Amino acid sequence: MATAAKASSECSLELRLEQAGAFKEEGNRCYKERRFRDAVSRYHWALLQVKGLDPSVPSPLQEFGAGRPPMTAAQEKVFHSIKSDCYNNLAACLLQMEPVNYDRVKEYSLKVLERQPDNTKALYRAGVAFYHLRDYDKARHFFLSATSKQPKDANVKRYLQLTESQLSSHHQKEKQLYMGMFG
Repeated sequence: MATAAKASSECSLELRLEQAGAFKEEGNRCYKERRFRDAVSRYHWALLQVKGLDPSVPSPLQEFGAGRPPMTAAQEKVFHSIKSDCYNNLAACLLQMEPVNYDRVKEYSLKVLERQPDNTKALYRAGVAFYHLRDYDKARHFFLSATSKQPKDANVKRYLQLTESQLSSHHQKEKQLYMGMFG
C-alpha cells in the first residue's frame, strides 16, 4: 500500500512539473503575442502548480507522516528553472503593462536573483524597478552588475546614465542643503 502511494505521489510530482512547464510555455506564447495579462495569468498558474514542491521548505504534513516524495536532481533542476523563468517573465510582463507596478517587478526580479545572481535580465529589471522607486544607489548597483555581464546592452547603458545623472543631481542638492545649514 505504501509503495502504491509513493508511486502515485511521484507521478503527481512529475505531472505537476509537466503542467507547470506547459503553462509557462503558454505564457511565453502570450508574451510574444503581446497579450501580457494572459501571459501573467499563465505564469501564475505555472507557479501554482509547483507551489508546495520546494524541497528546501519543510512540508507541513510531515508531522503526520505524509511528506512529499523526494525530488530527483533532474526534477529539482526543472522545478527551480520553472520558478526562476516564471518570476523573470512576470517582471518582463509587468514592465510592459500600464501602470507599471515597480514594487512587484522588484520583488520578482529579486526572487530570480536569489537563485541566479548572474541573470542579466533580472539584474536589469531589478535596476529599472529600483530606479523608478527612486532608490538610485541600488539601481546603480544592479545596472553595474548587468553591465559587467552585458557591456554592450544599450538599455542597460541608458538606464545607468539616467541613474548616474539622478545620483549626481541628488548629491548636488545635498551639498547645497548642507552649505545652507553650515555655510
